[in-house]
Amino acid sequence: MKRFLPLCLPALVLISACGSRDEPAPQPSKVGGADTLAFADAPGGGETESADSLIMRAQVVLDRLGFSPGVIDGKEGQLYKLALGALQESRGLPATGQLDAATQQALFKGQGTTATRLVVIPAAFARGPFVRDLPHRTADLARFDHLGYRSMTEALAERFHTTPDTLMTLNGPNTALAGGRTIRVPGVANVPLATIDGDERGWADTLQRLGVAADQPEAERIVVSKSQGTLRVYDKADKLIAQFPVTTGSAHDPLPIGNWTIKGESRNPDYQYDPDLFWDANKNDKAKRLAPGPNGPVGVVWIDLSKDHYGIHGTPEPQNIGRTESHGCVRLTNWDAARLAQMVHTGTEVVFQA
Repeated sequence: MKRFLPLCLPALVLISACGSRDEPAPQPSKVGGADTLAFADAPGGGETESADSLIMRAQVVLDRLGFSPGVIDGKEGQLYKLALGALQESRGLPATGQLDAATQQALFKGQGTTATRLVVIPAAFARGPFVRDLPHRTADLARFDHLGYRSMTEALAERFHTTPDTLMTLNGPNTALAGGRTIRVPGVANVPLATIDGDERGWADTLQRLGVAADQPEAERIVVSKSQGTLRVYDKADKLIAQFPVTTGSAHDPLPIGNWTIKGESRNPDYQYDPDLFWDANKNDKAKRLAPGPNGPVGVVWIDLSKDHYGIHGTPEPQNIGRTESHGCVRLTNWDAARLAQMVHTGTEVVFQA
């Protein structure tokens, strides 16, 4: 496991206090050797006509293959079309962004899963921990020792790469959520708990709670397009192997166009909030150190760049990826950021283009 200390960035200042924090890291959820975070399929867990639209099925498979549509919601939006176009390009098809017959054959071949699954919520997952009164203002987060999910609904949404609203649509607003209950979710598979040496900050547990496998193809080059709102991953043969939607800067904090490299990563990082570096901060805010957690300002991971003060990171608001502005850095959903972190290495080339 790679471990690095991230630098700061103009509007998202980050420190990873590896060795300077006393709080215990999240621990892998295993009892007697059994993997207690696996979501077992419930009886009668096949597709339903209302839940298993063709678009949702395509989103699930695109997500599985590394061509992320952002949140899986069954909607034919721009991020879905960008993901389809990238998949088409990787398979030598015209990049139309449309789910035509040839694309369906390339996408669904060997992917014999339905769009959704009926699963049983594991008791360990239902225990959280959840931070139900976690505020949304960054400056108000310092009094919490873990910036975890506010509810099981939010945790389930991230685990299955979707939104609370989509879960409500699939299950109904009165569905009871608790350990042992059955719910319908997008067909994001279970992943095994990774074995990671020196994993003091619980990265293996984070990966499993996000449904992200530790074993990923290796990235040689990353290209971030400001105009497209995408991060593309290429291997050593210069083959496109993944694409993720991103948020990339703003007029106040523009994306630094140019060629950079990855200097390192910090998983489940702490965060140093400095209002002097935010153009839109409240003038009464004070500098504060914030604890790790998926609802922290940079989500579950910080990937440090050779451009001083800039990085690639997760977000506590996955539904806003590609739809809002950032403070200069490249922001992904937590599950896409975690997957990217397993693909890159020190020295991976990063290209920022207009």
